[in-house]
Amino acid sequence: MATEEELFASVDALLEEEPQLPPPAERARLREAAGVTQARLATALKTTTQSVKNWENGRSEPKEPRLTAYQRLLKGWAAKYPAHGTPAAPVVAQAPVAAPRQEGTAACTAPAASEAPEAGTAVPVQAPAAPAVPGRATGPAASGRTGRPAARPAASSRRPAAVRAAEPAAADPRFPHGPLAVLDGDGCAYGADGIVLDCPATTVPQLVEWTLRESGLGAPKLNRYGKDSDPLIVLTASAAVRLGLPERLEGREQRRSLRLPDDHPVVQETGRAKWQLTQRGFGPWARIYRKAQGRERQCVQLAVLSWDALDERSWPGVAGMEPADIARVLGVYAQRVITPRGSTAVTGLELMTALRPPTRAVRDEATGNWVPGHNPGSLGTEPLDPAPPEATPEHPVVVNSGWRGGFLNEEAYQWVRDVDLLTDEECCLPYAVGLDLNTAFLAAAARLTVGLSEPVHFVSPAFNPKIPGSWLVDLSHVELDPRLPSPFTPTGERPTGPAWYQTHTVAYAQELGYNVRPLEAYLRRETGAYLDPWHDRLKTAYVDTLADLGVTRDLSDQEFLSAMERHRDDPALAAVLSAIKATVKGGVGKLRERPQGKNYQAGERWPALERPTWRPDIRAAVISKARVNMHRKLLNMSRMTGLYPLAVLSDCVVYPSPGPSPLDFLPYAASGKPQPGGFRLGPTPGLAKLEGVQELLWAVDLMEKGYNPARHIKGGDAVMDDGE
Repeated sequence: MATEEELFASVDALLEEEPQLPPPAERARLREAAGVTQARLATALKTTTQSVKNWENGRSEPKEPRLTAYQRLLKGWAAKYPAHGTPAAPVVAQAPVAAPRQEGTAACTAPAASEAPEAGTAVPVQAPAAPAVPGRATGPAASGRTGRPAARPAASSRRPAAVRAAEPAAADPRFPHGPLAVLDGDGCAYGADGIVLDCPATTVPQLVEWTLRESGLGAPKLNRYGKDSDPLIVLTASAAVRLGLPERLEGREQRRSLRLPDDHPVVQETGRAKWQLTQRGFGPWARIYRKAQGRERQCVQLAVLSWDALDERSWPGVAGMEPADIARVLGVYAQRVITPRGSTAVTGLELMTALRPPTRAVRDEATGNWVPGHNPGSLGTEPLDPAPPEATPEHPVVVNSGWRGGFLNEEAYQWVRDVDLLTDEECCLPYAVGLDLNTAFLAAAARLTVGLSEPVHFVSPAFNPKIPGSWLVDLSHVELDPRLPSPFTPTGERPTGPAWYQTHTVAYAQELGYNVRPLEAYLRRETGAYLDPWHDRLKTAYVDTLADLGVTRDLSDQEFLSAMERHRDDPALAAVLSAIKATVKGGVGKLRERPQGKNYQAGERWPALERPTWRPDIRAAVISKARVNMHRKLLNMSRMTGLYPLAVLSDCVVYPSPGPSPLDFLPYAASGKPQPGGFRLGPTPGLAKLEGVQELLWAVDLMEKGYNPARHIKGGDAVMDDGE
């Protein structure tokens, strides 16, 4: 029995805990009831309006001394403006069940039900207003199902932040159960918002019919002229076997060629049911469809986990999670980005088209009927051949014309400073610190004007930095400090004569004060900011996901560095973040997809060329702008701090430093604010984060051996080849 001293000690411990605030929604209600704006509250608490917004939507919490003051204010408001009534009961939705379960199988269960539902009845589930936190089971999935324990929450040393719903906020009544489901071997389909549906299908055709007719899965279009996203069913290994599929695909040399043979029973069974497969066949990502009936699309996407549908590099750890947790991870990604359509690279490209559909409805003046017409600002429906210098050496435009005039070489940096150019002062510094720019390609895509029409050839044109295109110009006369990479080549070496450059590269030479006189150019008359909606959606997804991991915009630089050290404590949300970054990089790469297969012959067309989104000139524009942005920061850093980089690899730069933190060498004004123009720490695209820290001698040793320290500074290894 506890003594009086023990009880008082326990009570004192409670009193010493941090003040407890009401839920975020209640904070907003109390402020609005008092008639106080967020800006006014921010002024009273000597903080920013954005911080108040974060407190009221659950993205961050106030710290002392504001925490106690904020709690005192909320308590006062609560006494004046108590909540009226009690919260309304949660809305209960009905999840359809197509037919009674077969004897011997376990039915999917919902946790709130005290008794199992009768066969053939719906499973009641709670319909949440926002997606549950990945890695933490809630709703029906939390209780597991008959004969199996509940889904395990992801390991985390801190309370996961609440995941905010992405736009559109209102649920589409046509798709009450979200964009996707993960099907397990006992027929339980786990939805993105914690629901569990009972799927009786035992064949692929049955699964497709159930998905389209009864599941309530799908997602609304992202653009008024676009198409709704097809429902996605993710199959676990046991679900694949249940449907007659092999647990694994074997026997192919290249992973990207994995697919079932045409004579496989499941492929033949699908064909007999009048369903079709796309040209890529039945592989890790399979699309099964029939021709649309009027406006109604009939298409289902399948992803087979045990066939490596979720690449570990893009979706770290997701394939090994419980089905309910996989559904939440993919569901958050689907809400914030788009329902996955394949690899993150494929999805990144599909997102461009979904946000900029090629056609819209226009009225035919002759007949008065509505017909498909070109959607301004899009790439249209027909592929365009590139200009010869924008193409690849094997492209038919190059091979058939006998082009020998050179090619654009707009690639990301792979540069290491000559060791002989290291100064004694630099060699005395103890550390090498790596900085990584957040989604540098995404930052470069912001307000980027690209060509939308076919290229037109010009001879001796006057340079115009506002016209996107390719220019043949000699930049070998540009003199720059040899301790910096050249901004005109990915190797950082000085150009030796005329070469083809994208508009941003030539414009930067002009910005540096040098005359440019193009010899030739391929330019496009129709232009537009094609990637703007793609940039905006992915930027919001990236920033919001980081905020859910505790990395918000209102943090000081030291707080930001500390938060980034912990941001992977929630592996599920960290996987969403990785997938968003892979979507950016892969989507840009897909704009110039090369031919695949050892039997390809130069000059033959390959499937990617039939896409309107095969646009190597747009890829070159993104990479050129990203590389120029990097060089501009490097140059400004040298002017402000006298420091020069040791190496650069794409969006990572390594600097010699007097201390182990970026705060030891980044430029700050006397007020403590970061100096504009250089590298700045922060969570938004284009700002920097810490990539890694090593001893300077470690970096110099790699440089002497011909390795790039920027490639290895995160892990510290030095055995891999830079060409990997």
